[in-house]
Amino acid sequence: MAKVTGIGGIFLRCADTETMKAWYAQHLGIAIESWGAQLNWSEDAHPEAFSLLSFFNQGSDYFSPSKSGFMINFRVDDMDALLQQLKDAGVPLIGEPTDDAYGKFAWVMDPEGNKIELWEQPKN
Repeated sequence: MAKVTGIGGIFLRCADTETMKAWYAQHLGIAIESWGAQLNWSEDAHPEAFSLLSFFNQGSDYFSPSKSGFMINFRVDDMDALLQQLKDAGVPLIGEPTDDAYGKFAWVMDPEGNKIELWEQPKN
């Protein structure tokens, strides 16, 4: 049987595409071209890199305070350094960062109210 092998893209409808491109480039270090950005997991420093597809009940508050029906989880290479960069740039965190068996997690909101989960996979 043919199957999906990974996430091919994330597509966001935006009221102000230029502001969104600039914010993602400035605060998350994603190099944005006119057509978007290419994220290469193969360049990830983690030898067991993977992506998840998860489903949440309609009543879940995990996406709060966002009203969006989705949340993007971005892998990061150095959570502590990225959190310092976000703090220095005045980007507020949503809740407190966590560090557990699944890795380090932190959350921010983009300019259009989409919650973003940042994830540094644990090093084995």
